[in-house]
This record gives sequence, structure tokens and C-alpha cells, in this order.
Amino acid sequence: MRPFVPFLAWRHVRRRGLQSVITVLGVAVGVTVLITALSLTNGFIDELVSSTLRATPHVTLQPYVAGDRLPHDETIRSTLAAQPEVAAVSPFIAGQALIARRASAALGISARQGFAQLIGIDPTHHAEVLDLPQISAAREALEREGGVVLGASLAAQLGVLPGDTVVLRELGGRTLTLNVSDTFRVGNELIDSVTAYAALEVVQGYLDAEGEIGGYHVRVHDPQRASAVGERLGGAFALLPISWERLFGNLITQLRLQKAVISVVTFLIVLVAAMGIANVMVLTVAEKTRDIAILRALGASSRQVLAVFTLEGFALGAAGTLLGTLLGLAVSGYFRVQPFPLPGDLYFITQLPVVVEVWDVAWVCSVSLVTSVVASLVPARRAARLRPAELLR
Repeated sequence: MRPFVPFLAWRHVRRRGLQSVITVLGVAVGVTVLITALSLTNGFIDELVSSTLRATPHVTLQPYVAGDRLPHDETIRSTLAAQPEVAAVSPFIAGQALIARRASAALGISARQGFAQLIGIDPTHHAEVLDLPQISAAREALEREGGVVLGASLAAQLGVLPGDTVVLRELGGRTLTLNVSDTFRVGNELIDSVTAYAALEVVQGYLDAEGEIGGYHVRVHDPQRASAVGERLGGAFALLPISWERLFGNLITQLRLQKAVISVVTFLIVLVAAMGIANVMVLTVAEKTRDIAILRALGASSRQVLAVFTLEGFALGAAGTLLGTLLGLAVSGYFRVQPFPLPGDLYFITQLPVVVEVWDVAWVCSVSLVTSVVASLVPARRAARLRPAELLR
């Protein structure tokens, strides 16, 4: 003999087949949208952070006074690199400049110009600080041939390719001619559109800073501890530490706030779907009033009646949650294989990846199930409180 409670709950669900299917689909749509939205937001944040860290040192150590420079001391670099939490250290010097491609009437090439953040680096050590294989590949060209490695968007803006020549003009009027050795793209337009790497000695001469550097770029073993490590190193060497979290902290905080807002908005979709469950339950109770009275007269307890309708709401919610989870994972999987392209000048990254976090899926499923059960409790309690003697009189 079938158990009384699940048998009757299943009969009610089948009795209103069309309404049950629509309710399940409503819950499924809400869960799908919520999982997909959270996965896309996770991917946006992770891609922005990972692309940024490819061309951004975890910690920058520089003088406290802006514009001051340090003597180029290899001993300090070696001491910093020997610290247990430090993976690599490289000196640098940076300056802002106008960068241009010369016009050529003979070749029919027009002049183009833009703005560049020119960074002088030691290619050998900097290849260990940044995740840019182009620096290592172009090391000889940077050191011996006066080469420069440009961000891909900056190179596209100037219309130059490896082998072409660019001219840099510093705000003080000094000029520097460099050959484009290579280009790089990390996916973050804040970096790809302005950054130019040249040899340390070349930039020192260009900025009239022979034997001087702007500071040290540091890579640590754990990027999440960059701020703490930077504070310790800065205090030990009397330098100002600037971590990547400090540089991009406001942007990441805004993105996480955006994720919270998206979660609230899409949760409302789940809530609306749960109201559909409540609607089905109210109609079922109204339709089955006399049947409930007969069951109570035959010995069914109010607790059993409550369990029947609560289980019915849970079944509808569970079916919708399961279907929505599968659809959400399927949609997320599609965008993972085929990332959605983004305009880099607006969103900083050029594609929208997907990162599905187990905690997000578990949270969405829990919220959906709890909301479904809560929505069924009111009509279920009403059904349990019906008095059979008054209904059958």
C-alpha cells in the first residue's frame, strides 16, 4: 500500500497538470536566470582581476614623495627578492609621453598619435614579475636594438606592427625613436591601450635619469596577501607600498556590489514563481475542501493534511529548481565555451567569461526550495485547520 501523504500529494499535482507544469517552468526560469547572472558576474570579476594581474605587479615600492627617484642599487633588489613571500623583484622607471607614428607621403601613410605610459624595465627580471611572455621573447630587441613592446590596443590605435617605428615625445620636449618589437594583449583595455615597455637604460636616458629608478615591481607568491606583504616590505625599506588591490580596489568593490544587486533583482523572479506555487495550492485547497473534510472524518490528522499540501509545494519547487539548475548550468556552459564579446573601451575586458561557483548554485537552490515551501505553508495551514463536522453538515 502506498504511503498516504506522498500518494495524495502526487494525485493533486497530476490533477492540475497544466498549472503544475507552468508553475515548475516559472521556478525554473527564475533559477536559470539567477545562476546564469551570478556565473557571468563571477566571470567578469575574475577575468578583470586575472587580466589585470598579468601586466600589473602585485606590489609597487616607490618613494613617498611623488616624482622622486631612487639610486639603482642591485643590492636592494637582491635583498627584496630574498624575502620568503616574494617571488620576483624588478626595478622600473616610468614616464608619460605622447607616442606617434610618422607620416610617409611616399608610402601614403598618415600620422597617428596617442598617449602612452612608458615603463622602463629590466627584461630579465621583469619577465618573472609579469605574466607577459612577449617581454621575455623580445628581451634582446629591448636591450640591444632600442625596441618597445606595445599594448595591442595602443598599437592598433597608432596603426603599427612589429618592425615599425614610433616616436615618443616627453612633456619636457625630449624625443625618443623606438622600433616596435612586439605587442601584447591581456584583455584589460586600461592596460592594453596605454602601456609601452622599453629597456630600463633607454628610458633612463630618455627621462634624463641616468643611474636612477622609480622603484621596484614585486611579485608575491599569494596575490591575496599583496597588501600585507607590501606593508611589511615598505616599512622595512622606507618605501611607499602600492598593492594591486589598492590600485583597482574601488572597481572590484563596485563589481561585487553589482553582483549583490543582480542577486536581489533576480531573486524577485524566484519569488514571483513561488507566488505561482501559492496560487496553485490555494486553488487546490478550495477545490478539495469536501475531500479534505472526508479524509479528516475517516481519521486523517491535521498534521497529515498539512504534510500533503506542504509536500505538494515542495515537489513543485524541487522540480522547478532541478530543471532551472540544469538549464542554468547549460547556459553557463555555453557561454564558457563561447564567451560573449564586449567592447573593451567600455567594459575594460574584451570578452565575458563564466565562472560557476558551487556556493552560488547551492545558495540559489536553497533559496528556491525554501521560498517554495514557505509559499505553500499558508494554504496548507488553512487546509489543516478545516473542521470536517462543519463542512459535512
